[in-house]
Amino acid sequence: MNEAKELFKKIDGYKDFVIDLQTKMTACPAVTPHTEGGLGESAKAEVLLSALKAMKFDEIKVVDVKDSKSPTGVRPNIIAKYYGENRKKTLWVMAHMDVVPPGDLKLWKTDPYKVVVKGDKIYGRGVEDNQQGLVSGLLAVKAMMDAGVRPPVNYALLLNADEEVGSEYGIGAILKKHANIFGKEDEFIVPDGGNAKGDMVEIAEKNMLWLKITTSGKQTHASTPQNGNNAFVAASYLVVALRELYKTFPKKDRLFDVPYSVFEPTKREANVPNVNTIPGSDVFYLDCRVLPCYTNKQVIDAVTKTAKTIEKKFKVKIRIEVIISEASKPTDKNAAIVKTLAAAVKAVYRNQPKVQGVGGGTVSSFLRNAGYPAVVYSKLDETMHQPNEYSSIKNTLGDAKVFALVAMNLK
Repeated sequence: MNEAKELFKKIDGYKDFVIDLQTKMTACPAVTPHTEGGLGESAKAEVLLSALKAMKFDEIKVVDVKDSKSPTGVRPNIIAKYYGENRKKTLWVMAHMDVVPPGDLKLWKTDPYKVVVKGDKIYGRGVEDNQQGLVSGLLAVKAMMDAGVRPPVNYALLLNADEEVGSEYGIGAILKKHANIFGKEDEFIVPDGGNAKGDMVEIAEKNMLWLKITTSGKQTHASTPQNGNNAFVAASYLVVALRELYKTFPKKDRLFDVPYSVFEPTKREANVPNVNTIPGSDVFYLDCRVLPCYTNKQVIDAVTKTAKTIEKKFKVKIRIEVIISEASKPTDKNAAIVKTLAAAVKAVYRNQPKVQGVGGGTVSSFLRNAGYPAVVYSKLDETMHQPNEYSSIKNTLGDAKVFALVAMNLK
C-alpha cells in the first residue's frame, strides 16, 4: 500500500506534464489523410516519440503501415514497453493518436488546435478523444519509472493510428501482420470510452449492422400518380414494417446499458428536388445494434423477408446493402484484467464500478475477436467529437492512478 501511495504522489505532481504534452499533441492535427486536408498521425507520433525516449522504457518500436494517401507514405503505430518481473506477460494500455476534424469552426470558442487551459479543463480537438487516455496510460508508467519500481508483468503502451475511420492502418494491420508482438497471456486496457461517474467497466459490445436500403419505383408527375410508382411511399411502409424487428428479436441482456437490440432508421437521402414530382427512387439507412445472442445474418434475413412483402404489395424493387457488419466477442467478466481494474477503480474513485456492455463499437473489438481479454475504461466528461472539446486534468491523473494500481496488482 505504501508503494501505491508513492505512485499516487508522483502522479499528483504531473499536472504541468499533462498540459505540456496535451499542448504539443493538439498542435499536430492528426486527421486521417483519407479526409480532404488530413495530415495523418506522423507529426504527433514524433512528439510522442520524443517524450517516450526521454523516459526509461526498455523497448520503443514504431510499426509503420503503408498508406499512399499519407503525406509521409505511412501511418505510424508506436509500441513502448517497460519490463516487469515476469516478461512473458504484458499489460497493454492501447490508445489512438488520430482525431476527428473540428467541424464548424464558428461553434468553437477557441482555436481547436491550440490548447487553452481553464481551471481543470484543457480545451482543444482530440484532448479527450483519445489524448486523455493516452496521457493517463503514459503517466502511470512514468510514475513507476520515477519511483524506481517494476510491476509484476510488463507494462506497455500501444499508440495506434486510424481508430476513427476503421483501424485498417492501426490495430487491424498490427493483428494481421505483426501479431507476434502480443503474448498469449497479455491483457488490455483501452481508455477510449467511459462515463462522467467513472464507474463503467466495459467488457462487451453489441453487434453493429448498418444497412443501406434502396427502393426503386417509377418517377412521374405528381398530378398523374397512376402513371408512376411512388418509391417514397413504399419505403415509408417498409420503415414502419421494420419496427417489427423489435418483436422478432426480443431477448434482453442486463449486461448492456440498453438491455435489448435496437433497430432504428436514421439517414435518408434526398430523392427529387421539386415538390411536383413523384420519386422513382428512395434511399434510407437502418442502424442496428444487436445483442450478441443474435447474429447479423439473422437480422439481414429478417429485413430481407420484410422487404419482399413490401416489394410484392407496391410492385417495387428493394436492394439491401451492408455498409457495416461487425461482431465482437465479450471479455469474460471473471478475467483477471476485469477484476483487477474494477478493484482499482473502486480504490481510486471510491465508487461502485459496474461491469457492463455498450451499444457503440470500440477498437477493443479487434482484440476481443483475436482472443485477448480487453476492458474499456476511462473517467470522461464525454465531450469527444463536439465543438469545444475538453479533457479534465483531474480525470487524467485519476485514471493514471487506476492504471498504475492495475499494473502493480495484475499477475
